[in-house]
Amino acid sequence: MSKKNFDRFYPVALTIAGSDSGGGAGVQADLRTFNAYGVYGASAITGVTSQNPAEVRRIDTLPADAVKCQLDTVLDRLAVRWAKSGMLANAAIAEVVASTVAERELPLVCDPVMVSTSGARLLEDNAVAVIRDQLLPAAKWITPNLPEAELLLGVKIDSLAKCADAARALYDRCGAGVLLKTGHAAFSEDAADIVCRDGKLYLLSSERIDVPHLAAHGTGCTISAAVAAGLAAGASWKQALCDAKAFVLGSLVECAPIGPELEAMYPPVADYGAAVSLKAFSGEGK
Repeated sequence: MSKKNFDRFYPVALTIAGSDSGGGAGVQADLRTFNAYGVYGASAITGVTSQNPAEVRRIDTLPADAVKCQLDTVLDRLAVRWAKSGMLANAAIAEVVASTVAERELPLVCDPVMVSTSGARLLEDNAVAVIRDQLLPAAKWITPNLPEAELLLGVKIDSLAKCADAARALYDRCGAGVLLKTGHAAFSEDAADIVCRDGKLYLLSSERIDVPHLAAHGTGCTISAAVAAGLAAGASWKQALCDAKAFVLGSLVECAPIGPELEAMYPPVADYGAAVSLKAFSGEGK
């Protein structure tokens, strides 16, 4: 297909996140995902991490005005259809991202990177309120994991039914579509996420698979980037979520060996769409 066969511009997506030197998450995972979707990727880097899938050795955060300059420089010339945000690190960066998204009316998928699935805090305490009160309400979609939803709502989530309550509460608070990622939750036999859109609840699920140690590093970044890429390419929200779930599943199934006893998720060759379902949430769960 010619890259000129579009209504006006080739689809462009923007990632606002930290750099992962090991390539498994952050900006590197986002741009790899955009490319796999056939979407032109741009970036605004919030910080530079020295890490590999097993450890983070150092984080160097950029000044907020440097992040703001990246955003303005990209948005002044590129026809960005959708953006996604990831690690914002501190309140100053979160504020400039929130204000830019609001002022530019930039459609945003916000991955509120606060707490890893292992429980490690990834955001300074004073930034949580900025994310909650300024950025999430400016977003079109939010994709928290369970620890992040617990932090935002101040509740314990230990069942699929409570996931549904949390997703609806986040929707009521922010007005954005919610993709609540269950991650490694033991209370669901499938890899089942809860979606709340326009006040309605859905179950987005696929088979839960065993993956090599550390291969799941970057799943949260990847699914939010995939949602943004799908929407930028013109998919409906339902198709974008299903495709993103299938993309992550396939990336895990087809993970690549990148070092001694180390495998990493990588864009799949096969189509895993048939393995994913999106249906109304019945309220049933363990």
